[in-house]
Amino acid sequence: MMKLDKVTDYYPYMEKIDSSIEDEIKDKLKFLDNYKVTKEKILSSLEKDSLDEFDFYNLISDEAIKYLDKIAIKAHQKRIKYFGNNVYLFSPIYIANHCENHCKYCGFKVGSKIKRTKLNLEEIEKEMIYLAEEGIEDILILTGESNKNSSIEHIGEAVKLATKYFRVIGLEIYPANISDYKYLKKCGADFVTVFQETYAETNYDFYHPDGNKRSLSYRLNTQERAILAGIRGVGFGVLFGLSNPLKDAFCMALHANLLQNKYPHAEISISLPRIRPTVGIEHLNLVDVSEKKLFQIMCATRLFLPYASITISTRESRVFRDLATKFGATKLSASVDTGIGRRSGNIEYEDEGDEQFLINDTRTVKEIKKDLEKNNLTVVLNDYINL
Repeated sequence: MMKLDKVTDYYPYMEKIDSSIEDEIKDKLKFLDNYKVTKEKILSSLEKDSLDEFDFYNLISDEAIKYLDKIAIKAHQKRIKYFGNNVYLFSPIYIANHCENHCKYCGFKVGSKIKRTKLNLEEIEKEMIYLAEEGIEDILILTGESNKNSSIEHIGEAVKLATKYFRVIGLEIYPANISDYKYLKKCGADFVTVFQETYAETNYDFYHPDGNKRSLSYRLNTQERAILAGIRGVGFGVLFGLSNPLKDAFCMALHANLLQNKYPHAEISISLPRIRPTVGIEHLNLVDVSEKKLFQIMCATRLFLPYASITISTRESRVFRDLATKFGATKLSASVDTGIGRRSGNIEYEDEGDEQFLINDTRTVKEIKKDLEKNNLTVVLNDYINL
C-alpha cells in the first residue's frame, strides 16, 4: 500500500462525501490564532444559557481555571436538567487486536511486540454471555484497525450475536464507507464511535506516519458517513496528551456541534480520554493534561453540548470518575478488559490477545452500581426500545 503524502489525502477505496464540516472546523481553528481570552469574556460566557464555540473556548481556557467552581456548578445544573441523576453503564468487548496502522502512541500498532488474536464467533459469544450475566445491556464492540483480519462481514456477525444478549450495540472499529455502515446497521448496530485522536494536522502527521489512519480527512468525516447510512448515534473523542488540549477539545466539541446542527435527529456522545501507559510510548514528547484540566473541559463540554452523552473511561481513577458523574459525565464503562478474550476465563484462550493500554478503574458492574448509589446517582442499564 502506498503511503499518503498528506493527511488530507484519501486512498482510492476511501469514500468522499460532499461535506463542509472539515473546512468549517479549520476556519474556526484559524480564528483562535488571534483570539484572546479575557476575564470579561469568561464572565460573559458564564452568564449565558446557550454557548457558542468561542464561549466554550473561554471556559476551557487556562485563564478560566480560577472560575472552575462556577463552571462546575452550572454544569451540574445542566446535567440535572437534561439527565437527572441517571448514569448509564456499558461495557466494551475487544474481539481482535490486529492492526495495520503505525500510530506511535498505540499498543496495537504494527510492529508492537504483543500477542495478536481474533476471536471466532463461538469465543465472542462466550464473552458476551459473561457480560450479559453481569447485567450489561449496552455493549461496545471494538477491533484493531485491520479490515484484512476484522472484515466488515465478521464484525457484522458479531453484531448479530450481540442482538441476542444486549439492547444497545455500539461499534468502535476502523472508519468505513456508507455501504459498510448500512450493512452493520442492518445487522443491528446502533452507534458508531471514532476518535479523531488530534485535530492538529502537524501533530496528526507525526503520530500517524502510515496506514489507513494516516488520512485525517477520511477519519474526520466518519461520523457523517455513519449518519448518512442511518446509524442513529455517533461518538467523538480526542486523545488528550497528543497535542494542545485546548485546541483539540475546541475542535472536537465544534465537530460534534456542527453535525448535531446539520442532523438534529442524530444522538451525539463525547468521550474524554487521556493517554495511558502502553507499549512503546516512552520516547514520545506528550502533553501533560491534569485531572483538574480534564474536569474543567468536561464541565465546559456539558454547558456547550447540554444534550450530549459524556463518557469518562476507565483510564481515569474510580475517585475521578465518580466525581465526574456528579457534575457532567453521564456514561461509564464497567467490567472493562482491553485485552482479547480474557473475561470468560475459558482455558481454550491460551492465545488470548494483549491489551491496548493499561486501565485505572477495574471495578465490576456490581461495584460501580454500589458506589454510584452511595452518591445518590441512579444506574441505568438501558432506556432504549427497538420497535
